[in-house]
Amino acid sequence: MKNLMVTDLVNRFSLEVLSGHDQCHRVLKKTKVRRPGLEFMDKFDFIATEHVQILGKNEISYLHTLQEEECKLRIGNIIKYDPPCIIITSNQEEPPGLIQYCVENEIPLLRTFDSTSEVSAKLDAFVVKAMAPEISIHGVCVNVSGMGILLRGKSGVGKSETAHTLIGRGHRLVADDIVVLKKLSPQTLLGSHNEKNKEFLALRSIGLLNVVRLYGRTAFQEETRIALDIELTKWESNTLNNELELETKFIDYMGVQIPHIQIQLQPGRDVAGLIEAAANNWYLKQQGYSAAEEFVKRLEQEMED
Repeated sequence: MKNLMVTDLVNRFSLEVLSGHDQCHRVLKKTKVRRPGLEFMDKFDFIATEHVQILGKNEISYLHTLQEEECKLRIGNIIKYDPPCIIITSNQEEPPGLIQYCVENEIPLLRTFDSTSEVSAKLDAFVVKAMAPEISIHGVCVNVSGMGILLRGKSGVGKSETAHTLIGRGHRLVADDIVVLKKLSPQTLLGSHNEKNKEFLALRSIGLLNVVRLYGRTAFQEETRIALDIELTKWESNTLNNELELETKFIDYMGVQIPHIQIQLQPGRDVAGLIEAAANNWYLKQQGYSAAEEFVKRLEQEMED
C-alpha cells in the first residue's frame, strides 16, 4: 500500500488550499470520504476517525444558520475526528471559525468548484485505487474482448509474442514483463503497468515496441479487472488433454481467487485463438451456459429415446 498525502489530492483534483499549505504532507489513512452528520453534535466512539471530511451545500448552509459561537462548537466537533483535510464543495464561502480551527489543529482546508456528489465519487475511486494493497508479478496482462487476462509462464515460453498476436486481432495490451496487481476488494483484482513499461512490448529477436505508436491508441489499455489467469506451459505428450470439461481451478493473489487454466504449447498451435476461446467460454459460463452440460443432456436424451 502506497502512502497517499493530501497534496496528492490537491494536485490530482486542482483543489484550492484555503489554509494549511504547510500541512499538505499529512497522510491519508482511510479510503472513504465522509460528510459530517452526527459528527456535528459531539464526539462518538462508534464513528470512525481520520476520514477526509466533505462539507457540501447542506452542511455549509446549516453552519451559516448558527450563531457564531454555536457554529464554532459544531466545527470543533468535526475537528475531534482528526480528518487529514476538510474539503468545501461548490466553491462555497467557509463558515466563521473554520479556518481558525483548521490552522490551530494543522488540518488543511481545501475548496473545489465541483459538487459534493462529484467530489465524493472521484475521491473515493481515486483513494481506494491509490491505497489498495499491491504486488508485482512476472507476466503479461492483456484485455481480450473486455476481459482482463494474466498470461504467465517461464521466460521464453512466448507470453509477449502471444500478446502481440492478440493485439493484431484487436485486443489490448495492459502490461508486459512486470504486471502490477491491486486488490480493490476481496473479489476484485486490478491489473496495470508500473509506468516504466507503459505501452511497451518486448519481443525476442525484435526488441522493444511501443504498441501505441505502431498500432494506435486502441492497442493499449491502462488497467483491467483480472478475470482469468492463464499459464503457458510446454507440451506434455503423456498427459490427457481432451477432457470433456476441466474442473475449475483457482490461483490466489492477495486473498483474491482468480480462475486458473493451463494451455500447453506445441508448434503450430494457435495459442492466441485458444486464449480468445478460453475468454469467451468463461464469459458464457458466467452467464450460466455450459457447453459440456448441454452435450451431456444431448447424450442422455438420445439414450432415453
